[in-house]
Amino acid sequence: MEEIVAYFENIPSTHRSALLVGGITLFWILEGAVPLFRFDYKKWRHALPNFFFTLTTIIVNFALAFLLLRTADFTVSEQFGVLNWLPEIPFWSYVLIGLLLLDLIGAYLAHLVEHKVKPLWMIHLVHHTDHNVDTTTANRHHPLESVIRFIFTLVGVLVVGAPIGIVMLYQSVSLVLSQFNHANIKLPKAVDNALSWVIVSPDMHKVHHHYVLPYTDSNYGNIFSIWDRLFGTYLKYDRDAIVYGVDTFPDEKENSSIKSLLKQPFHKYRKPTVTTVADQ
Repeated sequence: MEEIVAYFENIPSTHRSALLVGGITLFWILEGAVPLFRFDYKKWRHALPNFFFTLTTIIVNFALAFLLLRTADFTVSEQFGVLNWLPEIPFWSYVLIGLLLLDLIGAYLAHLVEHKVKPLWMIHLVHHTDHNVDTTTANRHHPLESVIRFIFTLVGVLVVGAPIGIVMLYQSVSLVLSQFNHANIKLPKAVDNALSWVIVSPDMHKVHHHYVLPYTDSNYGNIFSIWDRLFGTYLKYDRDAIVYGVDTFPDEKENSSIKSLLKQPFHKYRKPTVTTVADQ
C-alpha cells in the first residue's frame, strides 16, 4: 500500500491522462458489447458536448491544482486534519479512512448540496440533461460546477488532513468509478446488487438519472455506496424503466447543444414533478 500511495504522490500527467482516456475507451467498448439500453443515437455526436465539458473540467482542475498541493502540504506540515489526529493504525486503514472521508466531502456532500440549493442545482442541471447516459456523461459538468466541486474537494483535503499521495489516489479512483457507474452497461442483477453494497454500481447510479423526483434526489455517491445507505438517500428502481433527463428541461436538441448548455444555469428555476416511490 505504501508503494501505491508513493506512486500517486508523484503520478505523471501522462499517466493521469491515460486513466481518463483508457477508462472512457474501456467502458465505451463494453457499452457496445453489453449495453443496458440500445440508444437510437450517433454515439460520437452524442459524445461531443460531453467531451467539451470533459476538457473544461480538465482545464479548471489543472489551473487550480496548485491549491490542492499547498493544502495537502499544509495539513502534513501542521499535522492538521482527521488523519493526523488518529492514533497509530495500519497504513492501509489510514488510506481507506482517507478515501472514505474524501469521498464523503468531495463527492457525496458536494452532490447533495448541488441538488438542495437552487442556484447550484441550475448549474448541476447540465449533467442531468443528458438523455442518453453513458460513460462520456461522467464528466459532463458546467465549468462553474467544476469550480464548485473543486472547492468541496479542497475543503475535504483540509478537514481530512490528506497528504497529496492519498489525494491523487482518491481523484484517480473517483475518475474511474464515475466512468464505470455512468457507463451504459448491463451487469447481471445479482452482480450489480452485490457491488452496490460496497461501491456505487451502474444500476444504483442510473436511478439518480431518472427524470423525475424523488429518484433524481437519491444515490448521490460516487465511489462508496455507504453514504447513501447511512444517510437515507438510497433508492432502488427497475433499471429497464429508467428514463434519462430532467422533466423541467425536456428538449433533447437544446440539451445536446454546447451553446445552450453553457447558458442553462442562467435559466429561471422550474419546479420539478414529484412522483410516488415505486416499490422495487
